[in-house]
Amino acid sequence: MSTVIRSILEPAPGYASREIGSFFSQMDDQLKRLTDSTRDLTPEELEWQPRPGTNTIGMLLAHLAIVDVFWTAIVLKREENFRSEPVLGIGMDDDGMPIPEEGLPPATLAGKDIAFYNDLLAKGRAFMKEASKDLPDSELEREIPRTRADGTRRLINVRWYYYHLLEHFASHYGQILLLRHLYRAAQVPAKA
Repeated sequence: MSTVIRSILEPAPGYASREIGSFFSQMDDQLKRLTDSTRDLTPEELEWQPRPGTNTIGMLLAHLAIVDVFWTAIVLKREENFRSEPVLGIGMDDDGMPIPEEGLPPATLAGKDIAFYNDLLAKGRAFMKEASKDLPDSELEREIPRTRADGTRRLINVRWYYYHLLEHFASHYGQILLLRHLYRAAQVPAKA
């Protein structure tokens, strides 16, 4: 008898929009995978850099929470001068990103353990969910004009916001897995 492995994704309940619920099913799956694969990280590994000027796992975890909160404030709450401290307890730049070419991890993250980062991620996700739960499907079509620091203008819609946060999270999750691999490889003494 063969075993059937079910890989079924259903929209998360509790959202006025089934499509938004689908995005959250995907994002929550990615968050669970990330927390499962990082649960044993030590502060040393969270702060480790392959070389100065490269991101650490801790920086990337803090960045994920900050970006979730930043984009939610801009797109869903329509707040241009948002501060992350009331939601996360850390500032918008406390992830140390972008890191200078020869930069070291930010002092704001020194000695933090994985529970600290999991708390940031949970707070960021809760902020997103609260802002999303009552949005109707029609809100996904709303367009938001944005002007970048270099003066470039772009137009996004709310659907893109959800997509962007999903792909942003998945991309950095991949970087975190790579850094875990590089850290373990760096701990093995070189053969003579």
